[in-house]
Order: sequence, then structure tokens, then C-alpha cells
Amino acid sequence: MAYNPFARRKEFFSRDEQERIINAIRVAEQQTSGEIRVYTESRCRFVDPLDRAAEVFWGLKMDMTKDRNGVLVYIAMKDRQFAILADQGIHEKVGQAFWNEEVSVMKKHFINALPADAIEAVITDVGQALRMHFPYDRATDKNELPDDLVFGK
Repeated sequence: MAYNPFARRKEFFSRDEQERIINAIRVAEQQTSGEIRVYTESRCRFVDPLDRAAEVFWGLKMDMTKDRNGVLVYIAMKDRQFAILADQGIHEKVGQAFWNEEVSVMKKHFINALPADAIEAVITDVGQALRMHFPYDRATDKNELPDDLVFGK
């Protein structure tokens, strides 16, 4: 049988952990018009993780939300590199210090070998910030981006 490098993508979480993370995204998004995505890959070599997050952000078309309130949580698992990139609408409301603190939260959990817990905690915090500045409105809200996890290589 020939080796096919595209046959299976690396998954970094158990099924239960994936469900917990997706559920955290859904719970957060039920309270806001904002959108949260999680992107994980093995490595972030030769590039700053924030630059890589920006590349992924644009690639996933996260800048296309009506209120410019999409947030990408980026993790390079093996390199233990993290970034959170937020679109203009939410970034202007909470500022860079908020995102820096959330990256610190992720680092603390990763030190204790709890990556799924780290991501859940950050999603909860980001969801609260989004809810405060972009509250959910049943009449106008629609899920603009998928809630699934995105796995890179």
C-alpha cells in the first residue's frame, strides 16, 4: 500500500476533548454575535505565531463577519506556540492587553499538560468579552463561521 501524506490529518485531541472544545465555542457563541475559531497544527517554524495566526485568519475568511468580531485561537502543539488574533471590531473594544493575558492563560495550562482545558478556558473568557461588546440578538444573529476545530499539519 502506498503512503499517502494526505490520508489522515493529525488530530491533537481525543474525541471527548474535541467535543468539549466545540461545545465551549457553541456555548460562547449563543451569547454573542461574535465568532470564535480554533486552529491547531504541529509546528510554527521560522515565523512568529501571531504572523501565522494572521495567515490562518485571512485564509479562513474570519474578517468577513458583519461586525468584524471574529476571534482565532491559534496553537502550534509541538512547539507550544500560541496566538490569539481578533478582528478590528472586538480588538478595539478590549485592547491588546486582554489578548496577551489570554495567551498567558493558555501557557499556564499547557505547562500542566492540559491543552484542552487551556483552550476551553480561553474560549470562555473570549466569549464573555464578545458578549459584553457584541451581545446576542435573536432577531439578527446568525452563525457566520463554522464551530468546528480546524487542524493543520
